[in-house]
Amino acid sequence: MLKIYLILFCSFFLNLSAEVIQKLEIKGNNRISDETIKVYGEITIDKNYSNNDVNEILKNLYNTNFFEDIKISLNNGILLITVKEYAIINSIDLRGETSKNIRKLVLGQLSLKVRESFIESKLSQDINLLKKAYASIGFNFIEVEAKIEKFEGNRVNLVYFLDKKNKTNIAKINFIGDKKIKDKRLRDIIVSEENKFWKVLSKNTYLNNSNIELDKRLLINYYKSLGYYDVQVLSSNAEVSQENLTNLTYTINAGTRYRVNKISTNVSEVLDKNSFVGLQDSFKKIIGKYYSPFTVKKLLTELDLLIAEKDLQFIEHSVNEILEGETIEIKINIFEGQKELVERVDIVGNIVTDETVIRSELLLDEGDPFNNLKLDQSIAKLKSRNLFGEVKSEILDGSVKGQKIIKISVEEKPTGEISAGAGIGTTGGSFTATITENNWLGKGIALATSLDISKETFSGAVTYANPNHNFSGNALTYYLANTSNKKEESGYKNNIISSGIGTRFEQYRNVYIAPKLNLSYDNLKVEKTASDALKKQEGSFTDLNFDYAITLDNRDRVYAPTDGYITNFSQTIPIYADTPYLRNTISFSKYKAITANATGAFKVYATGINGLNNEDVRLNKRVKLSSSRLRGFESGKIGPKDGIDYVGGNYAMASTFEVSLPNLLPEATKTDVGLFLDVGNVWEVDYSSQIDDSNKIRSTAGINTGWSSPVGPMSFIFSKNISKASTDIVETFNFRLGTSF
Repeated sequence: MLKIYLILFCSFFLNLSAEVIQKLEIKGNNRISDETIKVYGEITIDKNYSNNDVNEILKNLYNTNFFEDIKISLNNGILLITVKEYAIINSIDLRGETSKNIRKLVLGQLSLKVRESFIESKLSQDINLLKKAYASIGFNFIEVEAKIEKFEGNRVNLVYFLDKKNKTNIAKINFIGDKKIKDKRLRDIIVSEENKFWKVLSKNTYLNNSNIELDKRLLINYYKSLGYYDVQVLSSNAEVSQENLTNLTYTINAGTRYRVNKISTNVSEVLDKNSFVGLQDSFKKIIGKYYSPFTVKKLLTELDLLIAEKDLQFIEHSVNEILEGETIEIKINIFEGQKELVERVDIVGNIVTDETVIRSELLLDEGDPFNNLKLDQSIAKLKSRNLFGEVKSEILDGSVKGQKIIKISVEEKPTGEISAGAGIGTTGGSFTATITENNWLGKGIALATSLDISKETFSGAVTYANPNHNFSGNALTYYLANTSNKKEESGYKNNIISSGIGTRFEQYRNVYIAPKLNLSYDNLKVEKTASDALKKQEGSFTDLNFDYAITLDNRDRVYAPTDGYITNFSQTIPIYADTPYLRNTISFSKYKAITANATGAFKVYATGINGLNNEDVRLNKRVKLSSSRLRGFESGKIGPKDGIDYVGGNYAMASTFEVSLPNLLPEATKTDVGLFLDVGNVWEVDYSSQIDDSNKIRSTAGINTGWSSPVGPMSFIFSKNISKASTDIVETFNFRLGTSF
């Protein structure tokens, strides 16, 4: 404000007539050279300057943030500029913070930086930024005090004294109001978690305003996807107790659930309406169904593809959603936007992340026609990478009319994750742990290491995944894995080392292709108690295979789908193998919402493996069915049997019908109940004609329950076999206690 008054003051008292600058005199500058001031002020000798021109010089110099005070006068052809330079920041220290990673991340978000001007008016702003940054990791009551240490040479050291106090933990998360959805499902939607003793590694158990805002967005999006268009979500938390615990409460008013009764296009008169007639078939499939923003997004994506196919420039669209009773009308407006180009894209705030990672997600580049929709989609893509705490965009006028400058501001956040999980049940216990860095070296690359331990298996893997390799939009993955199996009952143990490279890309709309090269080395050792078939296969084997998968994904959403289907076909083809084989697998899953809480699903899975060149399929490559695909039987304990060993088959299939019954038990029980019918079979033995193929349909009906117990989530399966083979090992009851921490 003081600068504005000063500029107005100078404007008032400067000579009203224009005058030629014949000489430039500068006083008070020690660090900034005369030539630098001349360049930044855009001062030209022997040029005629009016009062407004002199004001522009003053504005330009203030905008450099080099000077605390500037006085300027033009008399008798001499332009006199007297400046007072800002002090330079020699160092910035965070007293009370020992973590180097947090120090780097927090300091990068401050506006005051080392070797730049110390502008005292920005100090309070940076203190607030510090409090916000620490609140995002649970230190909600941090106190920050700043101290300025002055030195000769107009230099200062800036020291922030941090009293972080204790982190605030979330004791309980409540959902109240007309929520219509059970708490258990809502807890699965949000990222915030209740503080439990097994959640020792989770950072989401701390009260975090950023997480709360994310929770609200996730809840709103989830409700809207079910048709609750005008849902409202509010949050509040009670006072913090002496144990630094607080309750987090979300008040939800779901409102009315709307169905789509009409979809229409409003095409501008300057455009050919016939170009968009092809959308009508998609409209018909949606009318009568519950409203979902995901469905609207798919329609707009189809419209964008249509615009691109017809090479229509500067075309934009918007959506009007009109409520009437319990129905909603979707009106898509298609019009010619302003004919403006993108002059440049400026990116700020990326301290860790390489700028190319951000630019690779943008749908707009320098020279492209400016389009608000593509800008919004670009921001959404950046947010979906989960690399930044916040992403904002600003549209500025360009240097010439008809051009725009896009300014994208990002706020870095920690991208490393540590997770672990453990479980125990009727089939034994297990432990898993994963360490992931989602922005390795600032390149947007995900680097992960994992460990999985169970009674008979020990495995570990390292994975390198670049989701946008060489800015192509295609994912590229490398991996190295090692698995050791020790089957004492069967009398063998083996060690498998494998590595591979793969990619995944969207070939057509919703059609994804994932080719992969896989190299594996399998060393099998047997004991005297092993079967004759196992003894024949003792030794080491090397395989180099080409795998590929084709997926058609028409689900309404990836997580907890309520409509649509997904189908997948994959094949393994040998390039070099000691015992070559060909494997084919196909799966299909269909989802249908029954109520807001309940979704029915039908799933089919089939796979087959056959040896080539008259070779038999090795025992560890033969196919089996897990207990998740065929409940009511022990995992892998159906199908052909060689002595005491269940050797698997050359073919397997399974199908499932399941539906949830969310309102069967009171919500206070924190229990979900569902019904299922599983049908499956494992059959055919190629290495011996003396073994029964076990070609018999197995089927099971039952009840599955999920209970949020005080010691972690528990699942129970009660099943009744309808049909089975005499050699199968049934499992009428299964439970598992498992959690992540």
